[in-house]
Amino acid sequence: MITRKVTRKWEKLPGKNTFCCDGRVMMARQKGVFYLTLFLIIGTCSLFFAFECPYLAVHLSPAIPVFAVLLFVFVMAMLLRTSFSDPGVLPRALPEEANFIEMEIEAANGNVMAGQRPPPRIKNVQINNQIVKLKYCYTCKIFRPPRASHCSICDNCVDRFDHHCPWVGNCVGKRNYRYFYLFTLSLSLLTIYIFAFDIVHVVLRSVDSGFVNTIKETPGTYPFIWAPEPLP
Repeated sequence: MITRKVTRKWEKLPGKNTFCCDGRVMMARQKGVFYLTLFLIIGTCSLFFAFECPYLAVHLSPAIPVFAVLLFVFVMAMLLRTSFSDPGVLPRALPEEANFIEMEIEAANGNVMAGQRPPPRIKNVQINNQIVKLKYCYTCKIFRPPRASHCSICDNCVDRFDHHCPWVGNCVGKRNYRYFYLFTLSLSLLTIYIFAFDIVHVVLRSVDSGFVNTIKETPGTYPFIWAPEPLP
């Protein structure tokens, strides 16, 4: 018995995206900056967990590393959710639909004189007794809804398009904007948290060991603080 392979819609998507996990993960093709984001977050937190947290848990409170781990997990979850989610890609018009739209546009512009520039392709629709202008996308062959825009990097029209963020490797739109907002907010809190307790760690250890010896013994502070060894 011959079985035919079912072709899914994401396999025929004409945009510039990459998919994996049977289409459940969607990202842009340029993912280099996204990998840099992962390296910076994981690397910084690893240094903090390895060198600062053991001392702070003993001399201040064991809740410090616990809260840092929870915040780190939340940041990574929001980052991956933003990066791997469909931002709100609008489906392109089928060939039959595109031909019908072209016929409507040509009929509306039939009175344009030869050599005269045709008017912009705009469609007026009434929503809640308000006239809304829909702009035409020449690539997707559709009239975009309000606040939708075409991403030149991913080559897709995205509903409520905000911007294309290379740090997360994806567009930010209607379906992943909340995750992007939570990611930026939690990452800011995590950065402030690590920086503050790095300073606390250096101050506490400097009382017993001196500032220079503290820096030598805690490589986790190297990204934040550096001091040359004093002359004898």
